[in-house]
Amino acid sequence: MEGTERSLRLPLWASLIVAAGAGAILDSAFPDRGWWFLAPLAVGLMLVALLGRGPWTGLLVGMVAGLSFWLIHISWLTLYLGPVPWLALAVLQALFFGVGLALIAFVLRVGPVVWPTPLGRLGMVPVVVAGIWTAQEALSAVWPYGGFAWGRVALSQSESPFNSLAAWVGLSGLSFLLVWLSALCVQLLREAEVGRGFRSGIAVGAVALLLAIPAWPTVETGTTRLAAVQGASDAGLFARFSPGQILDDHVSETLPLIGEEVDFVVWPENASDIDPTRSDDAARVADAISREMDAPLITGTITRRDDGTYYNSSLLWKAGEGAVAVYDKVHPVPFAEYMPDRDFWRPFAPELIDLVSRDYGIGTQSNVFDIDGLQAGIAICFDIADDQLVHEMIDQDAQIILAQTNNADFGRTDESVQQLAIARLRAIEAGRTVVNISTVGSSAIIAPDGQTIDSIPTWQPGSMVQTVPLSDTITPAMAFGRQIEWFVTGLGLIGLMMCFGGVVTSRPSPARGRAVGSKRQMTTVP
Repeated sequence: MEGTERSLRLPLWASLIVAAGAGAILDSAFPDRGWWFLAPLAVGLMLVALLGRGPWTGLLVGMVAGLSFWLIHISWLTLYLGPVPWLALAVLQALFFGVGLALIAFVLRVGPVVWPTPLGRLGMVPVVVAGIWTAQEALSAVWPYGGFAWGRVALSQSESPFNSLAAWVGLSGLSFLLVWLSALCVQLLREAEVGRGFRSGIAVGAVALLLAIPAWPTVETGTTRLAAVQGASDAGLFARFSPGQILDDHVSETLPLIGEEVDFVVWPENASDIDPTRSDDAARVADAISREMDAPLITGTITRRDDGTYYNSSLLWKAGEGAVAVYDKVHPVPFAEYMPDRDFWRPFAPELIDLVSRDYGIGTQSNVFDIDGLQAGIAICFDIADDQLVHEMIDQDAQIILAQTNNADFGRTDESVQQLAIARLRAIEAGRTVVNISTVGSSAIIAPDGQTIDSIPTWQPGSMVQTVPLSDTITPAMAFGRQIEWFVTGLGLIGLMMCFGGVVTSRPSPARGRAVGSKRQMTTVP
């Protein structure tokens, strides 16, 4: 490779410092700071830290970068639950990060030999790097225990000029493009055979190309007028409140809306802390709200069925009819809403494990409500981060998405604005209005182009009454998003296999190796 590429390899100690700093910079690209332009820079710094590294030192550098990012990014977990869950989840995610970056380090080292021309290096290496990164994100989003679809690079771009790309390629595709852009710039820095002006032109042209892609045109097929209510109730796990207090808070904020002509009223997750399907008093309250508002009520509650199983549920309630539709959360949050492998994990932290005293069941119903002919997709809390559930809504003709959540456990930390960022990107990706309604915030109504129609300040009671657009547009992301994820992941894995193949075929036989000795061009990978 001598004479064709510049060596940008850093000493290991410097690589570790750069990786740690890059993780912190990547977190700054996400809300609360929301400095979205730092995401490509952070990824680029991580790739620079990997240059010249082998798989094991690449794993070390990747783990440092992953821990730096995740320990900051999900620090909100410590607010009530302390350091153990925070450290456990951060270390798990950092392992995914580390393995992914170790494989990327291998590609950055071997790829320029496998594709020895400038066109091959610039054309293939960034694509393979971005594909491996996307594969790592895709795997951690679904495994283990349903995964944790948080912290993807795409999620830093909710208010950036790149956010409209989500409608074309989905969230995985957006991550791929951002990492590709970073990898391309790093590879351009390594090139010795390409002039500085030409390299600068390629980098500027790549950015301009992505920015030039127009927003997907969402066709409005109608409107609906809705009321979304935030009770500002401390509905957290360790909050002290009398039974019915959270329900009363949401009733109090809804009563001033009587007389408003709306098609439905939506309350957050857990807004009715008494199950109206089992409590006559709570049922009378839900009936009264629906009757006085002359509209159905969609409310979150905890239900218990005759077999004793509890569910985190959303109810479509109509006066005089009760719960005419129910959606039970399909993916309860592990270690919060249920305890997987309880007997295995309990010895490690018995007091924390015992806090999850009951395991919520896994829902099986459709996540779309028919509200007098209007099809509304229902997402409960972290459901909004689940690609599959969003696709299922759109496949069932959802015209609007109602994202009900309870962020009280996370106080005034970044968790709620991170979740709102996901909701904003979902609006763009699906071409649908998203109503992100929380017990305490961040609550907002987001248009299909990602613009905020209305919002309620965090931890303040209030309501949003708005006429919002409906749509049955199918964006490319909804039509082909999962295939795009598989395609770019496949590109990364095929490129990785080609690099492995290149190493194997370049190894001389033992006899030939003794003959050529120091003339070998492939270096030993540390």
